[in-house]
Amino acid sequence: MREFDFLEPTSVAEASGMLAELGEDARVIAGGTALMLAMRQRMLAPTHLISVAKIERLHGIDFDAAQGLRIGALARHSDVARSPLVRQHASVLASMATRVANPQVRNQGTMGGNLCYGDPSTDPPGCLMALDAQVVLGSARGERVLSMQEFLLDYFVTALEPDELVLEIRVPPLAAGTTGVYTRYLRTAAEHRPLVSVAFVARREGMHCHAPRLVVGASTPVATRLSRAEDLLDGQRVTPERVVQAADLAAEDISPVEDLRGSAAFRREMVRVNVRRTVAELLGLTMEEGVVP
Repeated sequence: MREFDFLEPTSVAEASGMLAELGEDARVIAGGTALMLAMRQRMLAPTHLISVAKIERLHGIDFDAAQGLRIGALARHSDVARSPLVRQHASVLASMATRVANPQVRNQGTMGGNLCYGDPSTDPPGCLMALDAQVVLGSARGERVLSMQEFLLDYFVTALEPDELVLEIRVPPLAAGTTGVYTRYLRTAAEHRPLVSVAFVARREGMHCHAPRLVVGASTPVATRLSRAEDLLDGQRVTPERVVQAADLAAEDISPVEDLRGSAAFRREMVRVNVRRTVAELLGLTMEEGVVP
């Protein structure tokens, strides 16, 4: 690892100015879990690291009845998992955060840093997309707010401009009766990165499902909403047969990645299986034997 200068701005504008001036020679460091690994492996060799730890705007977790949850970019995964506000107002997000990577990453890595990295095989993006979350970006030029779909562009590619920081994540209030389930499939118990993740958020009235948001991650270049499956479930009495149909549509509608961890065909099948299980869990369905593996 080569030597570097460590900078500690105290405002968004100051950090943005440093990024604009230094360009590719600088990298922002928050928790540093991904950045330091890349530097140790000599994939990156910045001359300057810009720490955002002293920027107050990026800290904290708050809730407002009208606006919902505000999660500062520097909130660690463990902070989200333990937050009483997150547990009360978006319990599925807290549940997801308890399973990110491993304890070391959860206690050091940040939500903002996770999103900036754009890794498709990670947990927060899909869960946040199912919750209709927004990402607030800021620079010396001002702030802008993007949906998760607008922020996540492609495999390891986001809409973040070179001089911008992720400031916070906003999760709007959930309608009464709305709940969520987040599941992940690991190839082996020793892995920390899911091969498939599924987030399902919906308002449940008995066995009827309203305003569903179904998102698949990890097996696709970016977290992906499954609109045809959502339409099939929306406003309907959900039966085991309808769950199977929704899972089939989900498997048809994704564009799975293919790598050493799994072929496209295998990932597609695991998406089918895990969508079935996730939707069934939220509705409290006991699937007939043979319907769900």
